Amino acid sequence: MAKNLDFVLLLDCYGELLTQRQKEIAELYYNEDFSLSEIAQMQAISRQAVSDSLKHSEQFLMQTEQKLGTADRIRQIRNCLEQILVSCQTENISEITKLAENGLQLL
Repeated sequence: MAKNLDFVLLLDCYGELLTQRQKEIAELYYNEDFSLSEIAQMQAISRQAVSDSLKHSEQFLMQTEQKLGTADRIRQIRNCLEQILVSCQTENISEITKLAENGLQLL
């Protein structure tokens, strides 16, 4: 099972909506970088149970993102802020103003 790091942001946004066990498993896998086998041993469950829990959690997180779009807005705001920082370095005030206005519209 390859790690999709997009789920780290989804987990940050919507992790509290998962069951306690799903959240623990997902955090161990994505945030702490434990393997499926290591998580299975720590949780006293099978490797397959860990895999199934992650698949269900990922599916739930993706469905929630499709409905709410919070993670996408965070990505857009982060991108806008990065552009503002670049414009600040060049002291391009009109570009900074435009980017700030765009960022505010995202909120």
